[in-house]
Amino acid sequence: MTLIAQITDLHLRPKGLACYRVSDTNMMAERAVRSLLSLTPQADAIVVTGDLTDRSDPREYAVARELLSRFEVPVFLLPGNHDSSEGMRREMAGYPGIGENRDGKIFYSAMIEGIQLIALDSHLSGHPQGSLGNEQLSWLEAALRKCDAPTIIALHHPPALTGIEHMDNMGLNDAAALEEVLSPHTHVQRILCGHVHRPIVTSFAGKIMTLAPSTGHQVALDLRENSPAMFNFEPAAYFLHYHSEKTGIVTHMAYVENFPGPYHFFADQGVTWPGDEN
Repeated sequence: MTLIAQITDLHLRPKGLACYRVSDTNMMAERAVRSLLSLTPQADAIVVTGDLTDRSDPREYAVARELLSRFEVPVFLLPGNHDSSEGMRREMAGYPGIGENRDGKIFYSAMIEGIQLIALDSHLSGHPQGSLGNEQLSWLEAALRKCDAPTIIALHHPPALTGIEHMDNMGLNDAAALEEVLSPHTHVQRILCGHVHRPIVTSFAGKIMTLAPSTGHQVALDLRENSPAMFNFEPAAYFLHYHSEKTGIVTHMAYVENFPGPYHFFADQGVTWPGDEN
């Protein structure tokens, strides 16, 4: 089996500062790291699908380095609209694929226990929308033809609409071109995104696309037209992408906080389980 953890939209701030003045994203990212480190079994890799920082400030990247250094498994990063490709390359040098420079963007492939991860860079400097660009799309096409292992595509901006209008207005500009590249490749089993700060499942290019919630604040669920851009403090969470030969890729949502339990379903029927005697 392979277990890949996806965290997204950490929006880290310089120590002592809150995001949007009210969201203690550093504290919540700390809790997310603790939750991941407590998993049994441990994840084989961590994928961070963008907005690692809130303003691409070197002090924010310093917080990121401190947090992510606690993982003993590979950590794969890609930029979001709040990061910058240049800043991430400079401040997070040494992480897989970060040093590769193609047209100013960060994109690369890696193998995780038989799963091919393809990380894409949708950051568009000076804009909240995303764009991949022709060079990256050409590289993606070649990478998909070269390797037919079960593949996960990771990028920050979702290429499909979600119904949350103010977020859809800052989506991926060249989604149609990405769809043309991905559609023929049946070994692409999942598209992982962030950006929208909500758990969302939809399809794109005939593939399952999942949008992970933020480890910090969440975008308010409002499907009305012309809805305001608002956020709240629904429970922080992350995704676990599980793969086995029997199941293919299955995505689970895990919450950052601890909750009561677990309790046995059949405890009231006198059923005992291994370990209960202790």
